[in-house]
Amino acid sequence: MDNVAKLISEFGFPVVMAVGMGYFIYYVWKFVVTELNPKLGKMHMALIKVIDQTRMLDQDMIRLQQKVNVVLTYKEGQDAEEKEEEKKKK
Repeated sequence: MDNVAKLISEFGFPVVMAVGMGYFIYYVWKFVVTELNPKLGKMHMALIKVIDQTRMLDQDMIRLQQKVNVVLTYKEGQDAEEKEEEKKKK
């Protein structure tokens, strides 16, 4: 702590704070470049895979909904035919 007080008295508060801020900015920049960027690259690829899987599932859901609609339409047609046959028998 005495060293900091000595530096402030010798160079002035703004100069010491500017040097301290420069070191802080360098430390943060180095951390981002060495630690975060590689992990962000891996997460980016994982995100692309998840988006692709979601799109595939969405397409599967659309196909399944179309199949269900066809089955329901076919069932309604069969029900209508059965009702007509019952009316003819009466």
